[in-house]
Amino acid sequence: MLAKVEKKLDHYYYHQFMGAVLYGVILAIALNYFWKPGHIYSSGFTGLAQLIDTLTDGRISVSWGIAAANLPLLVIAAFKLSRRFAIFTALAVALSALFVPVFATKTVLTPDPLICAIFGGGLNGMAVGTALRCGVGTGGLDIIGMLFKLKFHTKVGSVNLAFNALIMIGAGLTYGWQYALYSIIGVVVSAHFIDVFYKQQQQVQEMIVTDRPEEMCEHIQRKMRRGVTIIDAAHGGYTGKNKSVVLTVVTQHELPDLREAIHEVDKHAFYSESKVDHTGGRFFEPEP
Repeated sequence: MLAKVEKKLDHYYYHQFMGAVLYGVILAIALNYFWKPGHIYSSGFTGLAQLIDTLTDGRISVSWGIAAANLPLLVIAAFKLSRRFAIFTALAVALSALFVPVFATKTVLTPDPLICAIFGGGLNGMAVGTALRCGVGTGGLDIIGMLFKLKFHTKVGSVNLAFNALIMIGAGLTYGWQYALYSIIGVVVSAHFIDVFYKQQQQVQEMIVTDRPEEMCEHIQRKMRRGVTIIDAAHGGYTGKNKSVVLTVVTQHELPDLREAIHEVDKHAFYSESKVDHTGGRFFEPEP
């Protein structure tokens, strides 16, 4: 039994380590091959590090800017969130700072700022989404968002928007306002790709119509740590038979497990899924 637990933990930490490595490599490629040649700024603390590098004429490089800006937040995350999360986030930040100069190049794939914004943003979104999917934070606004959610039970969208607006203004003042607009395009593309690769934060409501509600409820709760509500006395309009409706909310990432649980209990159950914009009450959030 102990060997199985150790194997599972090793597997979990392996995924976190690989997530941190992939984040560092992909971010460095996006920065060196697309953002720099296209004069495009990223969002968040990476964009802040780019702005510092520009304003200091390279005396404070992007690598040092990434490391220095994230250091105090990593210390706070270790005490307020979890040490494991802080350690792997620090690893992701350190590797990104390390790989930026390693992947430095004079090769210009294209000088077109629009192409650079789209492909750089896409790579950045893939890097961040993959890291988050592996349980690794990327520092900066990710940590601020988690701290706000933990303290105030709310998202930090306005803070993110204000912070990134300052970065875009910096891009406009530095390279010209057309580059600020290109940078905004890159941020939008990045946000879309984060949603594509990281589905844990996307919630889905599942409605299940079955004649085995108690068994369905017990199986879902045993297989997944999710609450279930049973609505009795439903009536089938076509069959005329009495049914029960089982409601639960899961993350997009958990949908395959939920569908499997439904099939294991009742192969003939009807179920439908709908996107959830907000949940209140005690929705289980795993420790970061």
